[in-house]
Amino acid sequence: MSAPSVLVHRDQELLAKAAAARLVTRIVDVQAARGSASIVLTGGGVGTAVLAELAATGARDAVDWRNLDIWWGDERFLPAGDPERNETGAREALLDHVGVDPARVHAMPALDGPGGDDPEAAAARYAAELRAAARPEDHGPVPSFDVLMLGVGPDAHVASLFPEMPALHDERPVVAVRGAPKPPPTRLSLTLPSIRAAREVWLLAAGSAKARAVRLGLSGAGPVQVPVAGAQGRQRTLYLLDRAAAAELPPGLERIASP
Repeated sequence: MSAPSVLVHRDQELLAKAAAARLVTRIVDVQAARGSASIVLTGGGVGTAVLAELAATGARDAVDWRNLDIWWGDERFLPAGDPERNETGAREALLDHVGVDPARVHAMPALDGPGGDDPEAAAARYAAELRAAARPEDHGPVPSFDVLMLGVGPDAHVASLFPEMPALHDERPVVAVRGAPKPPPTRLSLTLPSIRAAREVWLLAAGSAKARAVRLGLSGAGPVQVPVAGAQGRQRTLYLLDRAAAAELPPGLERIASP
């Protein structure tokens, strides 16, 4: 696993713009090398803002959207189209505005989907979809995602992996999360082994409420107590922060990326 690096931007707006530009560059570089790329999206205020900035920039036309696989790190187990679903926010912010191949947009199952209302069955269904997309060179049950983006919660959760919950011990690719401490209580989530399969993991955080979680994630804490500490990429782990979220960084880690 890679040691984390940190980039600090002036505010959330600039953070979202910079992350969108970085994402375009990463996708274009991977597509130039291999023909196709794969990314994992996150919800939340910053994650959705990054997608909106990507939709608004002319640089988006450099991406071959038809040769991009899009996955999600977690999802609220709600009916399709519910405004609280991460998929709904991503479609409104970006996916409805670019020429993605619908077959390569891998949304997590919905409560009213063909798999029914059983979250464990829904998790198994998504795990099977990931397994089918994995190639021999991936050496595991999920693809080696090129970029996996995660928001950081004030309690240091990532995806729907909350501190001290059983999902943090799970080795399966995808799990159902029941009794989440923030609504809705039932969710689907990639597990830490699936997150760690990514080539690059980007952790997005803005606002002073995230400062303590960021500090703990960068201070060698255990992932059961501090899930963000367990989110690492095989080639790169990057914290993309605004100044408020970076207010409690351990000494020597901060790199100011913009004025």
